[in-house]
Amino acid sequence: MMPSTSRGFAWLYAGALGLTLALVLLAFWLGKFPVSTGDVLAALAAKLFGVSVTLPVNADAVIWQIRAPRIAAALLVGAGLAAAGSSYQGMFKNPLVSPDILGVSSGAALGAVLGIFLSKNIVMIQLFAFMGGLTAVGLVYAISSSVRGHDALLTLILTGVVIGMLLGSFIALLKYLADPYNQLPAITFWLMGSLAAIAPSDLAVAAPLIALGLVPLYLLRWRINLLSLSDDEARALGVNVIGMRLIVIVAATLMTAASVAISGIIGWIGLLMPHIARMLVGPDFAKAMPMSLLLGAAFMLGVDTLARTAANIEIPPGVLTALIGTPFFVWILATARRGWH
Repeated sequence: MMPSTSRGFAWLYAGALGLTLALVLLAFWLGKFPVSTGDVLAALAAKLFGVSVTLPVNADAVIWQIRAPRIAAALLVGAGLAAAGSSYQGMFKNPLVSPDILGVSSGAALGAVLGIFLSKNIVMIQLFAFMGGLTAVGLVYAISSSVRGHDALLTLILTGVVIGMLLGSFIALLKYLADPYNQLPAITFWLMGSLAAIAPSDLAVAAPLIALGLVPLYLLRWRINLLSLSDDEARALGVNVIGMRLIVIVAATLMTAASVAISGIIGWIGLLMPHIARMLVGPDFAKAMPMSLLLGAAFMLGVDTLARTAANIEIPPGVLTALIGTPFFVWILATARRGWH
């Protein structure tokens, strides 16, 4: 049941933030190299406040060089995908929409596969993935805009589905042509998603892009609510519907492409987390988007921590999100008391 006062909403946001911080400490603590909670807190105090501490051998390197970049990447990817999903679901007025509805994930996947074909350099693979995602959405928007006399949102969704299927066929063709000993394993590994190879340089590129996508969504959060109305009603209230949709598409695509470029294909976050956010704080985008962001960051971090600690080998997080997300989503459908508004 949603809270009825601003204090109730504040407690929900504080709870989501507290869960995220607890998962951050847990992610620092868990791993193949044991690091105690005291060591983690001491390392954080030394880094944040300049306190002089003595840590066990290799503990500082494990915390800051191995786990910290991965934790930051999980938070960024989860927040970016969840915020993009919340934006698209509000704009399309459809709870089944996810961040890859316009083909950004398929375009990024095709770009990454091409990058693997041309070079094993991780920077080139990420660059090709990012540009592939942007190009795919640009193509979808250009094609749908050229179709007149039809429902604009429906045309956009259908074009995204068709282009995504076309790009998927190209990916399948390249997988068939790939070297089965070198290129094909790298392609398969990337398509399942992973944060194992994250470096600080990846964060330095992805973080500003995701932040750049979040800023217009936050600044226009009240106007984006009006996109859930009919086009005529939104225009009567002074909203430039086409321009507002373009801003949402560009911002969400930028966040999704940047996330997918460094993590590979990780599904369900952008579909599931906005649902949970709406259950907690309601359909108001100004409230649902920040909650989706916090829940997405926490969920991705929890999944990644489980992926690297649950077994002797690392489980791809894209597999885990599907295994966890599918039954959870079915449970939401079976127990939810409120429909989509």
